[in-house]
Amino acid sequence: MTASAPTAPTDARDKLAGVLLIAVSASAFGAMAIFARFAYAAGADVYGLLLVRFMLAAAALAWVMRTRGIALPPWRRVLALAAMGGIGYVGQSFCFFSALNHAQASLVALLLYLYPLFVTILAAIFLKERLTTAAVVALVLCSVGAGLTVGGGAGSPLGIALGLAAAVIYSVYIIVGARLTAGVNPIATTTVICTAAALVYGAVGMLRAGAGAPPPQFPADAGGWLALAGIALLSTVLAILTFFAGLQRLGAAQASMLSTLEPVVTVVLAALLLGEQIGAAQALGGGLILAGVLWLTRRGSAPAPARADMQGN
Repeated sequence: MTASAPTAPTDARDKLAGVLLIAVSASAFGAMAIFARFAYAAGADVYGLLLVRFMLAAAALAWVMRTRGIALPPWRRVLALAAMGGIGYVGQSFCFFSALNHAQASLVALLLYLYPLFVTILAAIFLKERLTTAAVVALVLCSVGAGLTVGGGAGSPLGIALGLAAAVIYSVYIIVGARLTAGVNPIATTTVICTAAALVYGAVGMLRAGAGAPPPQFPADAGGWLALAGIALLSTVLAILTFFAGLQRLGAAQASMLSTLEPVVTVVLAALLLGEQIGAAQALGGGLILAGVLWLTRRGSAPAPARADMQGN
C-alpha cells in the first residue's frame, strides 16, 4: 500500500499534462484557418500557401524523425502512403483552404467537423458496420446542426460546397488510411504524406505555369510569411507532436473528446481577429454538431481522431 501511494500524484500530473497537450494541439489546429486568412490577405493564393506549408512541415517532421531515430516503413508501404497523401490529402486540403476564400473561417471549421459522422455513414455503407442507436442520434444532431450552421453563417454556395467536400474527402481518407497506416509510426506516416503533398503541389505549380496560368502566389510582406510559418510549424508540426504526447497520457477516447475544442478555437479566434459575427443560429448549429461528435465518441461509435497522423486540413 505504501509503495503504490506515490503513484497517485504522478498519475494526476500525467493526466493534467495530457489534457494540456491535447488542448495545445486542438488550439494549434484551430488557429490554422485564421493563419490562412492572414496569408491570403498578404497576397498568397491556395497553391502557394499549401506548397510552402507542406514543404516546411515535411522538412521539420523529417528532422524530428532523424533526432528521435524513427525509421521509414517498408518502401511498399511508403508508396501507398505517398499515394494517399498525393491524392486524398491534396484534395482535402485544397477544398478546405479554397473554402476559406468563399466562406467564414468559423463556418468552414464547423463543416469540416462533420467528418466523424460521414465516417460512420460510409463505414455502414461500404464496410457493413452496424448503425447503432448512438450513431442515429448523432446523425440527427449533426444534420440539424449543419442546417443551422449553413443557414446562419456567411458563405457562398461554393464555399459551403467546398467545406462539405473537405469533410467528405477526409472521411474517405480516414477509412482508406486506417488500413494503410496500421503498424506505422504516426510521425513517419505524416512525414511521408506531407512530402508527397509538397511534391504534388510543386508539380501542379509547374504544370499551371506551363499552361499559361499564374504561378503560385506567395505573401508580399513579412506578416504573411509569419502566417505561413504558423500554418506549417504551429498548426501542423506542433499540433501533431503535442497530440501524440497527449494521446499517450490520456488514451484515444479522452483525446478525441478534448479535440472537439478545435472548431471552438476557430470560431472564437475568427470573431476576435477577423471580426466574424457569430449569429444565434450558427452558434446553436455548431453546438449541435459538437454534441453529435461527442455523443459518438462517448458511446464508442466513432473512430479515434485521425487528424494528427493523417492530417485533417
